[in-house]
Amino acid sequence: MRVLAATATILLMSTSALAQTPPRAAEAPSGLPAANPFAQASTLPLQAPPFDRIKSTDYGPALIAGMAAQRAEINAITRARSAPTFDNTIAALEKSGRLLERAALAFYGVVGANTDDTLQKTQADLAPKFAAHQDAINLDPALFARVKTLYDKRTSLGLNPEQLQVLTLTYDNMVRAGAKLSPVDKATLSKYNAELSTLETAFQQKLLAAAKAGALVVDDKAKLAGLSEAEIAAAADAAKARGLPGKYVLTLQNTTQQPELATLKDRATREALFNASWTRAVKGDANDTRATIAEIAALRAKKAKLLGFPTWADYVLQDQMAKNPKTALGFMQQLGTPVAAEQRREAAELQAQIKATGGNFQLKPWDWDFYSEQVRKAKYDLNQDELKPYFEINKVLTDGVFYAANQLYGLTFKRRTDIPVYHPDVMVFEVNEENGAPVGLMYFDFWKRDNKNGGAWMSNFVNQSKLIGTKPVIYNVSNFTKPAAGQPALISFDDVTTMFHEFGHALHGLFANQTYPSVSGTNTARDFVEFPSQFNEHWALDPKVLPHYAVNYKDGSVIPQALVDKIKRAGTFNSGYSFGEALAAAEMDMSWHSLSEADGKQDPDAFEAKALAATGLDVTDVPPRYRSSYFLHIWGNGYSAGYYAYSWTKMLSANAFNWFEQHGGMTRANGQRFRDMILSKGHTEDYAPMFRAFNGADPQVGPLLKDLGLNADGTRIAAEPAGAAVSDGTAQPAAATPAK
Repeated sequence: MRVLAATATILLMSTSALAQTPPRAAEAPSGLPAANPFAQASTLPLQAPPFDRIKSTDYGPALIAGMAAQRAEINAITRARSAPTFDNTIAALEKSGRLLERAALAFYGVVGANTDDTLQKTQADLAPKFAAHQDAINLDPALFARVKTLYDKRTSLGLNPEQLQVLTLTYDNMVRAGAKLSPVDKATLSKYNAELSTLETAFQQKLLAAAKAGALVVDDKAKLAGLSEAEIAAAADAAKARGLPGKYVLTLQNTTQQPELATLKDRATREALFNASWTRAVKGDANDTRATIAEIAALRAKKAKLLGFPTWADYVLQDQMAKNPKTALGFMQQLGTPVAAEQRREAAELQAQIKATGGNFQLKPWDWDFYSEQVRKAKYDLNQDELKPYFEINKVLTDGVFYAANQLYGLTFKRRTDIPVYHPDVMVFEVNEENGAPVGLMYFDFWKRDNKNGGAWMSNFVNQSKLIGTKPVIYNVSNFTKPAAGQPALISFDDVTTMFHEFGHALHGLFANQTYPSVSGTNTARDFVEFPSQFNEHWALDPKVLPHYAVNYKDGSVIPQALVDKIKRAGTFNSGYSFGEALAAAEMDMSWHSLSEADGKQDPDAFEAKALAATGLDVTDVPPRYRSSYFLHIWGNGYSAGYYAYSWTKMLSANAFNWFEQHGGMTRANGQRFRDMILSKGHTEDYAPMFRAFNGADPQVGPLLKDLGLNADGTRIAAEPAGAAVSDGTAQPAAATPAK
């Protein structure tokens, strides 16, 4: 889904977090008691967090002490009598904040995946303090003067390319953060930042509570007809966990549509589940997010104007690959016409299916997945229940996700049960090169919990940096439905795709090879960071990979070629719906963040309706993937004016995979080339030239439309005949992955 942006509140000189310090690196005195687990860098492998020693009450003191220690480190830089040099200013800045980063990366990882009342209170209490801390550094005139001195003579300093990039980004980011503003405007900016941090934290916490409270409670098992016995058992377990024995609870995932809608036979139950999702955060209660998002949007517009930009979107996109809202909107509008035409065809097909099966009602959003599954079965003889026995989650991970990484990049993986975790469900693996050299550590947290944010994401517990001497410690988090005790852990093919997607992010982090932490790994623009993850999805259906992991859990038989052919032929089925719901959400995001200060505060419901109508897409039958009220990406996870990045990077992915197809597909040599030219680069180069060097040309929408099964004029690409080869490895559209 995304690279976690929760640590954005403590970012200093870049768009991504600083790296962590090893024991040998000097740190400013912090005053933190030695008994606090964060007082010293972890002695576990690769400085993995000592979760067996960390209590929820440890984070707050460590974060406060970390801010104080970093401020002392910054003061030492600005008070130095020696003239500014790259080492005593930029490199020193890169080294600062070890304690803060050590605590913050662990804190935000646990807050997102396994929160509790103490953690939530700490998050709310410290949000404005983090904003003030960031402002104190970004707006420090003495620090900016030293940085500007170096920037003004950057071409004569004899810097290597990475150093020059770090210096340039440090200067640019300080200017973007307000370093050139007057003292009065700096004070206003700090006020806005504090208010925004508080509002964004409030949104996250309201939404988590709204999703939990919005879960559908079902009294009668008969109303769950269509779900498997394992799914019904899981719903019963969820009810028991809430003190509701004898009932069934269908918990909500973060998206508008819910997985159970594809199989629930009772239309009233489907409608109730859809409405529970659609209205989760607009009930007029304490968890209603509408007033909060209206405040956030208005404040962002004010902040953008103060910083010299007409809108928040103009401000955000300045340092993205697209560069400006016009380019991003133009890209989305290129896709709108063919996608809308496909949506109309799909809706008509489903309405015909309703009639053919005796229904006498108009297609509604809660009917779409149920009847599209019927059409899928009829057209392609593909039953999702027929697929699931071949996708046991541990087999998918080790013999699918890991196997593909081995074939492309030579990586090997070894389970570690001696490294402490923050929840018993979490698994840890060490990752090594093919010659045995260590690459990093990898955590996996797959199962849905009431105290976990929705969706799926990747982030770091430790960031890579040669300057600091650290290797990456990375985690993937998902929200798959945990099976009842004794049941096999079977997942859908969409879930399989999610696993490949999030591990693509992980590869981007694992292959980080930078000296300076601010440009390491996934510290890239939003409309570039999703590229490696979208690209990695393609290997889920590769003919070398799929038979290796798609093995029936009952008898060990490999998925039959006939079933593979069905998956392939159905690969672009429902693409108007799956891609269109994401496109509508992206355009709605851009509308929210194209407001100027003069537009003032908006009524969320009215604004949303107007924005969706303006897309030209079928938003009646195909509601957006996220409604404004539960759009966590843009109000709390760093994707404001950036949700288009999923579609944009799908274009990059389609172009890159097209290159692979033209050069032999999945080979070790091709994988190494992609690693060397994309995955290991971080933000050491500008994105467009980096992509062009790999691909041989700028990206075009043609390969993306081909992945969707569409021509530029909106007509469908002719379906492949039965039994067509699957050697191109094309997976289902990335936007169909429920995690995003």
